[in-house]
Amino acid sequence: MQARVSIYSRADLESLSQEGIPGDTAVICFYDINKGLMDLPRHIDSYQIAMDGPAFNEMDVLAHFIFYAKATRLKIICVCETGLSESAGCAAAIRQFYNGDGIEVFANYHYFPDKQIYQDVFNALIEESSKLGEFE
Repeated sequence: MQARVSIYSRADLESLSQEGIPGDTAVICFYDINKGLMDLPRHIDSYQIAMDGPAFNEMDVLAHFIFYAKATRLKIICVCETGLSESAGCAAAIRQFYNGDGIEVFANYHYFPDKQIYQDVFNALIEESSKLGEFE
């Protein structure tokens, strides 16, 4: 089954949150430490990463969260402040790992995927899959 991944900005997520984020959704947030955590409803599974330091220290936990979201058939929303860079890099890595079409995010001129986030998330997904014995 392919991963269903969307890319949002903080403002887009706040608007969606007011409308009501569907319960079958997992949210990955890359947030600016100066702006604080993103406010999400309690019923939403989420993982938030502060972008004040090396985010790669948390990539193993993030990969585990992504596997959980995928195993429970949740849609994944990747969020960063602008919805253009960190979230796009994360979404591209997830799409590449599960669907083989991550290049489409890079080819979309609306986004500027963070290449380091892409590589860190993709590598962490490969590592997590080997721990779980998947995709071998």
